[in-house]
Amino acid sequence: MDNIKFTPQDILHKQFKERNIGKGYDEADVDSFLDDVIKDYDTFNKEVDRLNSENERLRAKVDELNRQVEVGSSMNNRAASQPVSNATNMDILKRLSNLERRVFGSQMGANGQENDSHLL
Repeated sequence: MDNIKFTPQDILHKQFKERNIGKGYDEADVDSFLDDVIKDYDTFNKEVDRLNSENERLRAKVDELNRQVEVGSSMNNRAASQPVSNATNMDILKRLSNLERRVFGSQMGANGQENDSHLL
């Protein structure tokens, strides 16, 4: 935006030099001013286009990142539910093993069968 020469107030309050002959304006002065105004508008338009392009690129990036977050969160939900299920199954196996030892412990050791302590 450093290339912009005029503010809207500059354009509004522009006073052109009068020629020595009558009340007319110096044509070269007016043409020069209008050339600068046109350059400013071109610069503004290019900046607007650049900002619109950047805005589109950033929105696309945000959409992509949101999709990645959704995928990651759905994977985390599945992963989070799996360990709970495994922990529950492990707890059930431990309880069953402890119950078998209490009920059949003396019989299992006496018959020479394998102890279920490896399940702990």
